Amino acid sequence: MSTGLLTGMKLGLVSCEACGLLSRPADIDDPGSCPRCGNALSLRRKNAIQRTWALILAAAICYIPANILPVLTTITVTSAEDDTILDGVVLLYTTGSWPLALIVLIASVVIPLAKLIALSYLLLSVQRSAAMGMHERVRLYRLVEIVGRWSMLDVFVDTFTVALIQLKPLMSVKPGPGVIFFAAVVVLTMIAAQTFDPRLIWDAGEGKEGPHD
Repeated sequence: MSTGLLTGMKLGLVSCEACGLLSRPADIDDPGSCPRCGNALSLRRKNAIQRTWALILAAAICYIPANILPVLTTITVTSAEDDTILDGVVLLYTTGSWPLALIVLIASVVIPLAKLIALSYLLLSVQRSAAMGMHERVRLYRLVEIVGRWSMLDVFVDTFTVALIQLKPLMSVKPGPGVIFFAAVVVLTMIAAQTFDPRLIWDAGEGKEGPHD
């Protein structure tokens, strides 16, 4: 199914991903470098779909222990208490800090999961050559790029807490193993968003196999 869209690839033009300059290379098979900033040009990112799927699957695997394992361990003279992300949300809510609890829940649980779902949806729509809602999917991709970086909030909170609460030998706080997995989820999803090539959305709308295959 063809949408009749006039794309840069059809016109033999290449867009620089660094500065956004649209140029016409001498050889479309080997675009070379951007004449303005010198960045390497490419019609499409090589193996974008395969690399993005690999990063998403890795992030999905890390997402489970990130929410099950403790992200913070409080050690006192008589005991040691482990807290997961959801334990922290419940604690903030029960102590009356429900706005902060809501922020942590959205930034640390909802956003990473939403990014995984959104990127998976974009990949599936590209692989199935979906021609409907291309503009909406491009907006979704841009939203994933912008919002995704704020999901590192929980790691920042843990870092500040560990730095501030060090009253040895009476009490101390240290990060738990869940922080490592949580940081891995955030980093992997951010890299996945950068690896995915949104230009493939328009190729899929044309119902053609692009150079990424």
